[in-house]
Amino acid sequence: MKRRKGRRGLPLLGGAALLLVCFLIVIPFTPIAGKIKRGLKEVFSPEKEEVPVVVAPQVEPSSLPLLDPEERLIDPAPDPPVPTGRLVAPDGVSITKLSKDIDLKVEFKSEEGGLASVERGKRDSYQAEYTLHVTLPKASETLEELERVNPDLGKLLPGLEEMFSTAQVSSWYRKLYLNKSERVKKNVARLDEILTRHNFYDCETMLNMKHPESGRRVFLMQAEMDVVSDGSDGDRLPEMPDEIVKSTYYQPFTSYGWKKQTDVPNPMVKGWEDRIGKAKAEMAMAATSPDRKSWLRDRIKMLERGVGDMKARSFLIAEYDPFIVIPVNLLTDRSDAYAPNVGDYALVIHGKKLYPAIVGDGGPTFKVGEGSLRLAKALNARASPYGRPVEQLVVTYLVFPRSAAAKKSAPNYGQWRIKCGELVEEIGGFGEGVVMHEWEDLLPQQEVE
Repeated sequence: MKRRKGRRGLPLLGGAALLLVCFLIVIPFTPIAGKIKRGLKEVFSPEKEEVPVVVAPQVEPSSLPLLDPEERLIDPAPDPPVPTGRLVAPDGVSITKLSKDIDLKVEFKSEEGGLASVERGKRDSYQAEYTLHVTLPKASETLEELERVNPDLGKLLPGLEEMFSTAQVSSWYRKLYLNKSERVKKNVARLDEILTRHNFYDCETMLNMKHPESGRRVFLMQAEMDVVSDGSDGDRLPEMPDEIVKSTYYQPFTSYGWKKQTDVPNPMVKGWEDRIGKAKAEMAMAATSPDRKSWLRDRIKMLERGVGDMKARSFLIAEYDPFIVIPVNLLTDRSDAYAPNVGDYALVIHGKKLYPAIVGDGGPTFKVGEGSLRLAKALNARASPYGRPVEQLVVTYLVFPRSAAAKKSAPNYGQWRIKCGELVEEIGGFGEGVVMHEWEDLLPQQEVE
């Protein structure tokens, strides 16, 4: 009995061997081979921390270096570490809520794999793939396109229609959206830090225009309006609220400034000197780390430079002075004859109203459409440092390049209005019955001794 049982087992063993040989011949040509190879590699190789690939919009490099996107901060803290590519939502927070107004499409997929003991060691067995798709917009180039957002533009300034025939899209329009894309790419794995849809699409167009008869150049920008609440001037406003003086966020400076005229100190100096004292006290503490001391030394130098500047010069005050903000890389460009510079006269158009102003400050290179709090409140009385006056791209900014006064001085709203009127006459004049806004001086009148 045992010998017969043994003879039956031999053919079975041979058959199994034959099947195994066939299997080894066929397996390299099936998808299973790759899974086995990856599984064995994960089992017998030391585990490595792999960073998922994040797909970002592909853009051409700008011809100009990108400036620090936070160039207007005056009280910086150490930058957080750049994310490695892993997106981690805080406990209890939906990833879709982190994305603000980004349309995040969520899809679940599964497939058959290997043993759980193998799959749990593979990074790609349990992962999410995330691609941010961004469409770069086309600039408006015709009066008809702009009148979709402001139907009265041609009636307010009839001379624009003729200027549109030779208008060209400014190279700064493309650079603006390249800078936006670079910023989004940098923060692509941090959905709560990415520019919102609203802030990404904040500019309809930038146009270089020239009147055929007078030769007067105009830089036209169509955008929204965010609010700036910066600036200080001891000569005109010697006292400011404590919450502003003590604020580490309030910016006492504007790009437009002039030599101080009185001995009255800038009210912001006290707050800055207090921060210098606190920084020096922290540096003297034994528990302060070397890295922290290095940061504090740089901070003290920055604060001391600011104090010196406030003691020597005065600046615009956003709450009282009407001015607009232009990206700092445009302001510092001297090769582009159409690029606005600090102090250039400007006309802000909203609906049927025209507001004289100047280019008063430089802003980040990745956003446009900013006006002082005084200007914003003229467009919408409900505007505040935390609420923009308009949501849509309905504000037209006309800047007259190289029109700034030879010498900077304290604002004179009447002279600004007269100068803007003269410049408009050089591009065809105002439409019938159109009158510019007349600014009232709202600053507290100082007693003369």
